[in-house]
Amino acid sequence: MNEVLAPELGAHNTFTDAHRITTGRKHGRTHRGGWDSYQKLQRDLVLWMKQDQDADARFTTMVDLYALPGDFPGYAECGRIAVPIQRAECLERHLVDDIIRELGNAVARCLVPYIQLHEFETFVFCEPAKLLVAFPAETGAVHRLDVIRQQFAGPEDIDDGKTSAPSKRILEVIPEYTKAVAGPLIVKQIGLPRLRNDCPHFDSWITRLIELDPP
Repeated sequence: MNEVLAPELGAHNTFTDAHRITTGRKHGRTHRGGWDSYQKLQRDLVLWMKQDQDADARFTTMVDLYALPGDFPGYAECGRIAVPIQRAECLERHLVDDIIRELGNAVARCLVPYIQLHEFETFVFCEPAKLLVAFPAETGAVHRLDVIRQQFAGPEDIDDGKTSAPSKRILEVIPEYTKAVAGPLIVKQIGLPRLRNDCPHFDSWITRLIELDPP
């Protein structure tokens, strides 16, 4: 995703450095991704914020609402909110509050939290036809995904059920789809303007990053 965001943010003098959450270390190797506990996110984020206290530094997150670990701050309270975008915003506020408790308000001001509705594959539903770039024979599957897309007000409204989350819907019709390879390729083809137009919560995050001011 950084390949999609970096050019736009760079044009506004915001330059990015990204890494995946550290989930473990074994035999001298660091394992990242597939986090199953909020503590792993908190540990990485707090460490990074402590290490880089440059006056111009800002920090953000990009984690999925789908399958969010149950120990995430505010998980139970925010889980009672029916509207997904409001639920994500509630969780984002709780994340900031938790970092304030860890680092204090002055440092936490540098955090711009973001929780993706509901997962990365939401972006693919902005323009399912772009799947044909990676899967040219899957016109029937793409049509089925287009039909699903039209059932919702926007891609961010596609639910996060265990069998009906965006990625599950794509895998049902294109089993060969891979998050790590096909996903970024397709999203890059769709382009940031379309993603921002179709995904209001995502657009709000990008706007905040572009309009960042010094602390």
